[in-house]
Amino acid sequence: MRAIWTGAVAFGLVNVPVKVYAATQDHDVSLHQVHNADGGRIRYERRCEVCGEKVAYEDIDKAYNAGERTVILREEDFAALPAERSREIEVVQFVPSDQVEPIMLDSAYYLEPDSKSPKAYHLLRETLSHTDRVAVVQFALRRKTRLGVLRVRDDVLVLQTLRWADEIRDAEFPALSTPVKVSEQELAMSAALVEQFSGDFDPTAYEDEYQRELRLLIEEKLEKGDAVDTEATFGERPAESAGGDVVDLMEALRRSLEMKRARATAAGEAAGEPAEEPVQPPKRARRTKGA
Repeated sequence: MRAIWTGAVAFGLVNVPVKVYAATQDHDVSLHQVHNADGGRIRYERRCEVCGEKVAYEDIDKAYNAGERTVILREEDFAALPAERSREIEVVQFVPSDQVEPIMLDSAYYLEPDSKSPKAYHLLRETLSHTDRVAVVQFALRRKTRLGVLRVRDDVLVLQTLRWADEIRDAEFPALSTPVKVSEQELAMSAALVEQFSGDFDPTAYEDEYQRELRLLIEEKLEKGDAVDTEATFGERPAESAGGDVVDLMEALRRSLEMKRARATAAGEAAGEPAEEPVQPPKRARRTKGA
């Protein structure tokens, strides 16, 4: 795998250098468009509407249409944004795993330790496992400020991006508000049917049948000679297969706790509340594979 981003997880005053890798990959057959009359490749050109010239990708900027005016944003404008310059994955909160709704989950990434001493990485991983929590984080990736969660899968830290709250649509369907009577007998029969199909989930037991049949169709056409010469038709040859140390970790943890307690105490005194009780060590929770 190839790292797509490097940075560090900011865990209080503890810095955890990491490399970020895409945790998933698309298995769909790659297809392109051709002219149905002669099989010629259909290609798209980036052409300027003002001068009519074909424009190279490196000469293209982005813009925002503000109605009567258009704001052009250049590379240096994006580079100047504070969030874009940040290389930190900031831990902002630890929450129970079941409080993160699946509908909010988006892309997943593996985090690899990027330090001569991976102790801080192991510490964060074990802390999440023992407390049965996920870490809510904020970071910038590919010109977007992102919300995410850090969790443990096997022995690897996984960063999973989350949708922002305003990106989740409300399910407002009139049919859901219509009163419906479900009898005890119907419910019992439905539960019995569920029981018949019950079992442990094994993702390897399922296959993308459409993609498998598509590959078989392509192989059959190749065997029958129902194909055109790539180089002669498209003028191209078939693509070849491509074969920081943590300084005084305990001191950083101690100072992080002291800062947190000092802020809580100051806030409590300002509100006339009693001082916060000392933080007790977390109890060890059972760790399940893939959690």
